[in-house]
Amino acid sequence: MHLAAHFPGVNSTTVWTDPRSRSQIDFASFEALARTAERAKFDFFFLAEGLRLREHKGRVHDLDVVGRPESITVLNALAAVTDRLGLAATVNATFNEPYELARRLASLDHLSAGRAAWNVVTSSDAFTGENFRRGGFLDRADRYTRAAEFVAVARGLWDSWTPDGTPRPFAHTGRHFEVSGEFTVPRSPQGHPVVIQAGDSGEGREFAASTADVVFTRHGTLDAGRAFYADVKGRLAAHGRAPDDLKIMPGVTVVVGDNDADAQEKAAEIRRLQVSPQNALLAAEQVWGRDLSAYDPEGPLPEIAPDPRSTLVQGRVRIADPAAVVAKWRALAGAKGLNLRQTVIETTTRQSFIGSPATVAAALEEFVDLRAADGFILVPHLTPGGLDEFADRVVPLLQERGSFRAEYDGTTLRRHLGLPEPVWKG
Repeated sequence: MHLAAHFPGVNSTTVWTDPRSRSQIDFASFEALARTAERAKFDFFFLAEGLRLREHKGRVHDLDVVGRPESITVLNALAAVTDRLGLAATVNATFNEPYELARRLASLDHLSAGRAAWNVVTSSDAFTGENFRRGGFLDRADRYTRAAEFVAVARGLWDSWTPDGTPRPFAHTGRHFEVSGEFTVPRSPQGHPVVIQAGDSGEGREFAASTADVVFTRHGTLDAGRAFYADVKGRLAAHGRAPDDLKIMPGVTVVVGDNDADAQEKAAEIRRLQVSPQNALLAAEQVWGRDLSAYDPEGPLPEIAPDPRSTLVQGRVRIADPAAVVAKWRALAGAKGLNLRQTVIETTTRQSFIGSPATVAAALEEFVDLRAADGFILVPHLTPGGLDEFADRVVPLLQERGSFRAEYDGTTLRRHLGLPEPVWKG
């Protein structure tokens, strides 16, 4: 299986109140987590990105990290203190330009000797766009067409140098971009940086099948994972690709204990800390689209109907059908006798894999064996030490069972992932 480490931060997974939680901007935090991932022979280290601070009731809210350094800058620094670990940056294809980003990624690939990856994300909302000159100009329907053309232009630029080191003129004219000239960075050690994509819509799955090398998915249950895996892998042939040309890696959380009961107890405490009373109200306001500050998070669910047009919470993924979510929450709360906070805990932060090291290892293997995943992107709840227990107690078992590498057998990220080298298109 393949394993990657996600640096936590802007999500509801991180437990800020734990005394072991450290800075989100000091380089020491990034270095510590990356060194742990490399010690455990992980495929890559993954950084998310945010282009605008999230807002709650018209103000920047205090439940997420504010200081977030730019991803590629951090990874350039990590290239100097790691040797084999892949380095994956999330960069938005809506608010960047192909030539400039292709150059930055190719530079990282050279500095790291072939370990760079790009997680392609898109944005169609004017809220994020207000931080850019063009603003929210891009229609939602156009976000993947621009992203697909963006990736094609970047790959064309990476291919504009021959394998023997000769630059050639480059020209592209399309719907979203017109680029001509000569690229300034020679062909990189792995040909192209690895392209990662996260998207669950039909158009997102098609974009993954046609373009991506890795899919970062949220499908954490076995049945949902198998359905997603079969659907996306089944689209590859139409694009002339083989099943192993695309790796599917869900983002997961893991809680390891001395035994299964101990792990369940730890997981329950982590969930309680992740969903503070304030966090519970914020989650509920995201669903209801209303100010719920008058409600007690330890009391019953609000009796009012949701407002689907609300902009109360900005910068988070909008709930597609809030009425359906509210109905589901009411049914769950009624069946189990849960208050509002308990309902949020039950529905939003359940850990993916909980148990003793042997139990967790077997569960991970089952997902891969039953074709629900090719591997996993671990999202720890602490920075930077949240990966240590998994690296020390679960990885050795996976190695003993032959499910995970004991040593790196190559130097590039493509080699780690078993991806084909891109064919030069001169």
